[in-house]
Amino acid sequence: MSKYEPLKRHLATLPVPVWRTSFREIERILGFPLPPSSRRHRALWSNNPQNHVMTKAWLNAGWLTEQVDLEKEELVFRKTVSGGNGNSSAGSSQAAQSPFAGLKGTVRIHADFDITEPTGEEWSAESGTL
Repeated sequence: MSKYEPLKRHLATLPVPVWRTSFREIERILGFPLPPSSRRHRALWSNNPQNHVMTKAWLNAGWLTEQVDLEKEELVFRKTVSGGNGNSSAGSSQAAQSPFAGLKGTVRIHADFDITEPTGEEWSAESGTL
């Protein structure tokens, strides 16, 4: 049994499709502090099942992480369409949604910036320069 089993059980019993929480709340559920790297490295919160044993807990419960805010120490868990089934296939649900789903909420574009406006620069594929 993984030491992250309490998190898996908690997620598996939540009656809501989205759970916004804090690192402190997760620590309360677990009964011990999160690893220091969880506060420094966003990658620890990715939905890659090979990443960390904690990742397998939420994937096996049928949840994905998103909107990780390391400064505020908050994140969102979102229930997968299929829900938990006891294995790590939940990670593949994310891939089916979008190959960029793990990046959601990590890039922000200023409201006054038009990303469709041409820059006036031309890229030369042959020379690899502008």
